[in-house]
Formats: sequence, structure tokens, C-alpha cells
Amino acid sequence: MNYEILYDGAFAMLKIHLQRGERFKAESGAMVSMTPTVDLKGSAEGGMFGGIGRMLSGEKFFFQELTAAGGSAEILLSPSSMGDVEAIELDGSYSLYVQKDGFLAGTEGIQVNTKMQNLKKGLFSGEGFFIIEISGRGTVFLSSYGAIHAIHLTAGEEVIVDNAHLVAWPNYMDYRIEKASQGWLSSVTSGEGLVCRFRGEGIVLIQSRNPQGFGQWVKQFIPSR
Repeated sequence: MNYEILYDGAFAMLKIHLQRGERFKAESGAMVSMTPTVDLKGSAEGGMFGGIGRMLSGEKFFFQELTAAGGSAEILLSPSSMGDVEAIELDGSYSLYVQKDGFLAGTEGIQVNTKMQNLKKGLFSGEGFFIIEISGRGTVFLSSYGAIHAIHLTAGEEVIVDNAHLVAWPNYMDYRIEKASQGWLSSVTSGEGLVCRFRGEGIVLIQSRNPQGFGQWVKQFIPSR
């Protein structure tokens, strides 16, 4: 399998080249085009409970399973939102926690599951009680709203991130939910509310735009009835 990320930044598209017999999976509805050599079908990986878990974390029940059954193949995939695509190699030693709608595609060795957060993180993280957990060996492709920026933290170094700008972070990183300011009034009036504090070592992927903020911006132009 070879890949190329086209038009990276705001309107990224993923080009995949498969050899005969190679298999690839993507989120439902991600396929833009494919050669006639591709066998495309829906797959509920993990069965009914796996599909329900993904729905609770903001993903779709089914995956697309694409197989180069008739020879070498080329596939174009794109996320549903306007944003970037990032490729991450997983070696099986750790997993990734990913935002809602953050999974775009992955090679055959990648597993997409859900993880239940504790009460505080579930209520206030902005991601709900279930988040996406991606593990296994292979290449996973993540999508975002806006461009993806990586924050590299050394051991003990910290960063505070607005919840709506999170894309992904490794499961071995320590993080907690807290107020953006010392007082609740300042946190609310600043427009930030609650944030995530991460402690290194590790890499936190963030997105340059806030989908909730964009929704509020668009809302002001919609006439009220």
C-alpha cells in the first residue's frame, strides 16, 4: 500500500494505491472515486456491539471495506468536513484517543474501538462519555476541521488546549479537565469555559478551527422564523 495526501491544509484528499489482494478500511461515505478493480462493501467491525460503541463515540456504525480484488487499484478518499488529513504509523505499543469524526481510514492491522471516560471527563470534555480508541499495527489516517498542528511536549512539560480543537493524543499521556481561568466567571466570560491540560512526554494533535464556533458563526446569518 502506498498513499499520498493531496491538497493538504483545508481541503485534503487521500489517494491510496493498493496491490492485488490488499485491503483497506475507511469511514462510511469517505470514498470519492475508485478504479473498477476495487471490491467495496460495508463492514460492521466488532459486530453489533462494536458498531453501537462507535456510534456512541460519534462515529458511524459501518466502515467501508475496500479490497483490490481485480488487480492493482487506486482509491480517493475525503473526510466530510473541510480540513486536513494526517497519517500516523502505529507500532502496537500504544493507542490513540481521537475526537469525534476524527477517523478517516486505516490499513488492515488497525482496530477502531471505543473507550468509556470517567464521569468528569465524560460530562465536561466535550467528547462525551465515549471516545474513539485506535490501536494495532499499521497506518491510520486522521481528519480534522481546519489544518492539523502537532504540539510536542517533553517529559513534564504541559499545554492547555481548548476541547473543541483537539484531534488526537496517545493513551499514555496524562490529561485532565479544568477551568480555563482561576474563577468560573472568568472562564465563562472569556468564551473558553473548560479546557484540557496535557502533561508530556508526548504529541498532541490539534485542529486550527473550532467546528462549534463555526456553527455559531453561521447561525447568525440564518433568518429566524
